[in-house]
Amino acid sequence: MTPPKQPRSNAERQAAFRHRRRQELAALQASKGLPALPAIVTIPGWRRWRQVLEQAEQALRDVHNQMQSYYDDRSEEWQESDNADEFIEKMDAVEELVDQVAECQTLFV
Repeated sequence: MTPPKQPRSNAERQAAFRHRRRQELAALQASKGLPALPAIVTIPGWRRWRQVLEQAEQALRDVHNQMQSYYDDRSEEWQESDNADEFIEKMDAVEELVDQVAECQTLFV
């Protein structure tokens, strides 16, 4: 029979919690396909940040393409309506975001 576990000190519990959080964060980052941050905290993570921006740009492009397809699939009557005008404004805003993220990426080259 195994003896019951002794209650751990607060410091041990906190250390175990921090360790579990680091493992969870590393697993999450690995699942996203992102490179690890540099081991030295004073070194900037340019590669990682550039890759995140590339993913953001691609996601925004996908949203814009889906919105464009939705717009193209609507009737001409709808495309001439006020709802279509509002939709185009939103689609233009997404396109602006794509351009801004792409421009931001040039800073990380």
